[in-house]
Amino acid sequence: MDWVKTFYSATGEWWGAAEAKITDRDHDRVSLLRQHAGAGSMRVLELGCGYGTTAAALAAAGHVVTAVEVSDRARHAVDFARQATHGRLSIVQEDFYAVRLPQPFDVVCYWDGFGVGTDADQRRLLVRISREWLKPGGVALIDVYNPFVWARWDGDEEHKLPNPDLGYEHELHERTTFDPVACVATDTWWDAADPARKISQTLRCYTPADLALLLDGTGLALTAITVAGRTFDPATAQPGSSELLHEQHQYLAVMRRL
Repeated sequence: MDWVKTFYSATGEWWGAAEAKITDRDHDRVSLLRQHAGAGSMRVLELGCGYGTTAAALAAAGHVVTAVEVSDRARHAVDFARQATHGRLSIVQEDFYAVRLPQPFDVVCYWDGFGVGTDADQRRLLVRISREWLKPGGVALIDVYNPFVWARWDGDEEHKLPNPDLGYEHELHERTTFDPVACVATDTWWDAADPARKISQTLRCYTPADLALLLDGTGLALTAITVAGRTFDPATAQPGSSELLHEQHQYLAVMRRL
């Protein structure tokens, strides 16, 4: 996974001016945490916090948040931490496979990032969440990439023009491919000014059934799925679920410590 820090640092330089701000997506995540973990102030761990926008929104809502980010996007998160009231937000710039954190948490969040690395890597992370970070009865909220939609994007290319008024300074190209055997999406980007330098992220995708199998032995159980504002029991058949089949490239998996 040597590409992780390079990819997210480089793309953070491209997009940081435009995207390092709190938006409705961050407030929606605060609402999701309240829906699945309950009301009241909680101790929250966010893995892969990126620019720190959701962590900042959670802190503003009264939670005490520790946010971990390995890439240079963390510098934006540090700015949010300086603005947070009562020291509710702290940033740790480190690899979350290696970081040591002193206290357990009521909630562990991993928004828009799970699937980096192999199945063994995901399982190792899930075990850390269960055994080291979650309190008994705690909940993990993890975005999972949906293979049905990523498979449809196989071979797609996009050309993104600069929009300086919104903070997008670079002319960029993107190509998406999907390996149906490994169930892995590869998302490749390059700057039109430097087409020889291409950077890629590889994302392991999981159906809800595959995710449940991955959780076996980790100490976590999949108890709910939220997709497009709808929450359902993953053990119940969902015929004709257009959100998962056609629309949403990821879903929120709600996991509880056994």
